[in-house]
Amino acid sequence: MDINKELVKYIENKIFPLYDRNEEGHGIGHIKTVIKRSLELAKKQDVNMDMVYTIASYHDIGHYIDRKRHEIISAEIFMKDDEIKKWFTDEQRNIIKEAIEDHRASSNHAPRSIYGKIIGTADRTIVDIDYTIKRSYSYGKRNYINISEEEQIERVYQHLTEKFGDKGYVKTYLEDKEFDEAIKKLRQALSNKEEFIERINRVVKSI
Repeated sequence: MDINKELVKYIENKIFPLYDRNEEGHGIGHIKTVIKRSLELAKKQDVNMDMVYTIASYHDIGHYIDRKRHEIISAEIFMKDDEIKKWFTDEQRNIIKEAIEDHRASSNHAPRSIYGKIIGTADRTIVDIDYTIKRSYSYGKRNYINISEEEQIERVYQHLTEKFGDKGYVKTYLEDKEFDEAIKKLRQALSNKEEFIERINRVVKSI
């Protein structure tokens, strides 16, 4: 699973620091988790690991500009990066662009390539329930600044239910037993709203 060392050095030095502009839920911690999971999923596929690593590294880079169009903006930022051209052909860069565009959980279409399926599955990773709560809360504090703290807590519950609940919109495209086990636990927790709200409050107080 060798990845070009110069590519890694460039991304770590020039791209990773740009994630400081995003709120924590889409910051460098999340990116490193998605990179790790993408590479794990890619082991079972006949793919270019440099491309997998790069897609995961760039997929949320434009989130701070416009969260509703961040997948399109992130792909545009990638395509405008002249430095990255030294490692990929035009065809490979276009596949990377499409995979970034296709990664969003609420996307209305399936990814156009195996690379999109890898990032689309890895991006759903549930590290643990408390971390998932923390991500959603930090996202709300940055993007819903005019609502009360009580409303922030309620928003976290509603968002996680809409995304990960039994009828949630989240979907994966590759076999991922780790995700299957994690979402089962999260759904069980969400099924008792009162206890889950208490859990959100505990997590928020620990931040």
